[in-house]
Amino acid sequence: MTGVVSSGRDHVGDLSLDCDTVVVGSGAAGAVVATELALAGEHVIVLEEGPYVPLAEYRRFRPSESMRHIWRDGALTVAIGLGDTPAINVTMGRVIGGSSMLTGGVCFRTPEHILDTWQDERGLTQYSPKSLEPYFEHVERAIHVEEVPVSMRSRSTALFVEGAKKLGYEPKSMRRNTRGCNGCGRCNFGCPEGAKMSVDLSYLPRAIDAHAQVWSHCWVSKIRMQGRKAVGVEGRLLNRAGGEKGDPLVVRARRVVVAAGAWHSPLLLMRTGLGGRSGQIGRNMTLHPGFRVIARFDDPVRGWQGALQSVFSDAFEDRGITLTGLFVPPGVLGATTPGVGIEHTDQAQHIDKLAIFGGIVHDEGGGRLFRGPGREPIAFYRMARKDRAAVPELIRIMSETFLAAGAKEIFLPILGARGVDADGLRRMDLRRIPGRSLECSSQHPLGTCRMGVSPHESVVDPDGRVWDVDNLFIADGSIVPTSLGVNPQLSIMAIATRLAWNMRQERPKD
Repeated sequence: MTGVVSSGRDHVGDLSLDCDTVVVGSGAAGAVVATELALAGEHVIVLEEGPYVPLAEYRRFRPSESMRHIWRDGALTVAIGLGDTPAINVTMGRVIGGSSMLTGGVCFRTPEHILDTWQDERGLTQYSPKSLEPYFEHVERAIHVEEVPVSMRSRSTALFVEGAKKLGYEPKSMRRNTRGCNGCGRCNFGCPEGAKMSVDLSYLPRAIDAHAQVWSHCWVSKIRMQGRKAVGVEGRLLNRAGGEKGDPLVVRARRVVVAAGAWHSPLLLMRTGLGGRSGQIGRNMTLHPGFRVIARFDDPVRGWQGALQSVFSDAFEDRGITLTGLFVPPGVLGATTPGVGIEHTDQAQHIDKLAIFGGIVHDEGGGRLFRGPGREPIAFYRMARKDRAAVPELIRIMSETFLAAGAKEIFLPILGARGVDADGLRRMDLRRIPGRSLECSSQHPLGTCRMGVSPHESVVDPDGRVWDVDNLFIADGSIVPTSLGVNPQLSIMAIATRLAWNMRQERPKD
């Protein structure tokens, strides 16, 4: 960044600030809103709970260092599965730049059939493909969205594509927010080349140049209210040993924008006693539960040589399944191989022959957040029956695709399971594998403060205003009203742009 990020950790004593708009959260949504308002001449303050880690520092991180310094809870956040639902590891950023630092850079526009649902079933007529076009175009220019060339596909991905073609479907090239990517496969751990245009590189520097103030190590506990009007936020500086809460923080503002993500925005409203009229706050959480399959080939694959994510397939979208390419650094992949002790070591020695692919379920929204005893919420998630039924089908499709490409052994996302060959896979009834035995992850929590046209069934209106509260907006993935079935980064940023442009046209209520 060309400007300066201030640190609450380094500030001694109470911190009291004034501004036009305070933005809570510096990720994909918060950075967009802050930048657009600052460029319009507003005095904007951005508050982030996590640290500021500049490119020069995170480009040198090992994956384990990245998880320790810029991932929330060291990547150990979990949504507790209810019934026959697996526990779901939910990964998020806790850093200036938020989760945009940890994505694979994948950029999908909101699918048109999803927007049709929003309009036809939820009355959100403002969210048509045509009306959203200028916001998508604006964001795509700002973060340099480009198609991943075939030449950037890793051998791992190429093998999956080969198998897919043999089975009658052909994956498509992904679009990502990159410039000058050399395919090192490190996207999820902070791009070491600065080629992924996360918001710490693409948006926040422009906000700071426009005189926005960005503060790290600031924990916001509640929204300050005056009658039914939001007038700022308060919390604590994280300036005690170990990053614990320390001196008081108060920011007075004419407008408050909450962009703390689907995990923490509802928590902030709960602590303030707002948004409860509809009974929907913290509910309706979708996660896009994700599963991976690893395949072993006889010949070297070296799947880390190429873009981490370069192809996807929506051929099974009618079944609620999206296949999405991925790879992870060798050290992380090695840790996922089965076995203990010598057996595990022997498996990891063949890491150069492993390929991997993933898939997500387009879920209905069975999650709910509750206030916990500390700074984190407690999350529960129950998969809908049709979503749970899609899981074995998803795993089998990916497994059979790798086998069609010549894989000799398949490692399924079943905790404690050994590899299986083609005969072993055919003998398995994946429908009988209990949810608690499945390895599942998510990077896409959405919907916990969903948008709608009535205060009786939603937390915010179509412009992101919290119902019954003046000058208070939510502008992040928590307001997305349904699951998307695709990576949500671009959708979140386009919606945030729409909300910010509307805010520029309206003065906060006095």
